[in-house]
Amino acid sequence: MVLSSNVSATPQFVTAVYGMAAVFAWGTSDFLGGYATRRANAFLFAVVFNIGGLIMTGSLAVGSHAVFPAVRTVLWVLLGGISGGFGVAIFFRALSTGRMGLTAPVSAVVGAAIPTVFSIFTEGMPGRAPLFGFFLAAIGLWLITRSDDSGPPAGIGLALLAGIGFAGFYLCVRQAGNGSAFWIATFTRTGGLLITGVIVLMQRKFSDITAAGVRWGIVTGCVDSLGTILFVRASQTGRLDEAVVISSLYPAVTVLLARIFLQEHFTRWRFVGLLAALVAVPMIAAG
Repeated sequence: MVLSSNVSATPQFVTAVYGMAAVFAWGTSDFLGGYATRRANAFLFAVVFNIGGLIMTGSLAVGSHAVFPAVRTVLWVLLGGISGGFGVAIFFRALSTGRMGLTAPVSAVVGAAIPTVFSIFTEGMPGRAPLFGFFLAAIGLWLITRSDDSGPPAGIGLALLAGIGFAGFYLCVRQAGNGSAFWIATFTRTGGLLITGVIVLMQRKFSDITAAGVRWGIVTGCVDSLGTILFVRASQTGRLDEAVVISSLYPAVTVLLARIFLQEHFTRWRFVGLLAALVAVPMIAAG
């Protein structure tokens, strides 16, 4: 009986390991990207970010001889990459202009909430936990964004827009169906590179980044892509809801790093709103 219990618990343990690894990868990439774009154009940085991730994921896809996905999958993932790539660039801008500990949870809540609303209309009402998550998210967003003597915190509007981009990515990848995690990540980065590259060409700002910014962009793109691959592996080794609930905690890592390295401080009520938003993310994603 003991052996049987240990064997049955193994998949859950593996899912938790992959999920927590994705949390640290995504949270770290958000912090690095937000910090680096304080001295660089966010869209130009996002181009380098996508190039770095594309090189890594493409090499893994080719090197592992992963099965190339169907045309329908490629189109959906490209569309998702365009939405997510725009969201990432806006998100980096939000992180660089505002407080990371506030903007990261806002984007995560919006990115999780929109797909959940879509699921309500297509798959029926969620359980009690997601509904309570909506309630917490509403309270958290109000506390974080409410005006005081200095006005709403900088970057919140951009964080909301970034969350919409993330939501579009999640919805498109869902429509893409099953496929190789390496190829999905590769075409995600391709779509992101297309949209950010077009924006940079329109802006004609090709020098608003330092050599150090280029290096950090490549590193950040690789770390973020690693998080995506780890999340896919988490969902493949166990229940999808378990993987989503664990992986959606990544803003907590961004908040922690901002507190440690940037000494970010919050008012009491905004700190309460931050906690409510962080708690709401996995509850909403569980739907």
